[in-house]
Amino acid sequence: MNYINTLLFGYYPYIAISVFFIGSLARYDRDQYTWRTGSSQLLRAKDLRVGSNWFHVGILLLFVGHFVGLLTPPEIYHSLGVSTSAKQILAVVAGGVFGGICFKGIYILIRRRLTDVRIRATSTRMDIFILLLIAAQLVLGLLTLPISLYHYDGANMLLLSEWAQRIVTFRSGAADQISNIGFIFKCHLFLGQTLFLVFPFTRLVHVWSVPLGYITRPYQVVRKR
Repeated sequence: MNYINTLLFGYYPYIAISVFFIGSLARYDRDQYTWRTGSSQLLRAKDLRVGSNWFHVGILLLFVGHFVGLLTPPEIYHSLGVSTSAKQILAVVAGGVFGGICFKGIYILIRRRLTDVRIRATSTRMDIFILLLIAAQLVLGLLTLPISLYHYDGANMLLLSEWAQRIVTFRSGAADQISNIGFIFKCHLFLGQTLFLVFPFTRLVHVWSVPLGYITRPYQVVRKR
């Protein structure tokens, strides 16, 4: 059992991250014509804007929340007067709100893709798979919330943070930190890593092309004749 735990949470994270970066570079170099979202708006615009907006807002907030929450050392938020239990309650509330927003959006997108005949016909297996994978990850994440709220002392959160920080800083013993946490938490972590693993082979690669330049570009001056 310890071997499986070490494999999934000690070695698998580095495999997933390596495929994430190398696979993305390889796809951009070899298959730039597939570097797109494959929008189905022309086939059916109904529900797309609502579902897409809810999904993107929710998943971006969840990503930022996980990134900051897992990689912030306890000493930093303790110095700001935030206790571990308070941080955990904040994480549960934010995760519930953002997770609910994201789940509503992805439910609309999945229903639209599976029930519309034309959109289903133009969808690849990977298009459907990645939506279902994200939905499963969201469900698992939401299921961890009542458990985290019950154990409001923040013990699980500290273990998960220590695991993440050891992974990104290449320190040994990361898998040992979460060997005794709940099964749902482990499933949530495993699917999260798997999302990074399959990322280069899906339409998610369009994340790399987010038009951040629009924020800082000069205003366009339009004059009438």
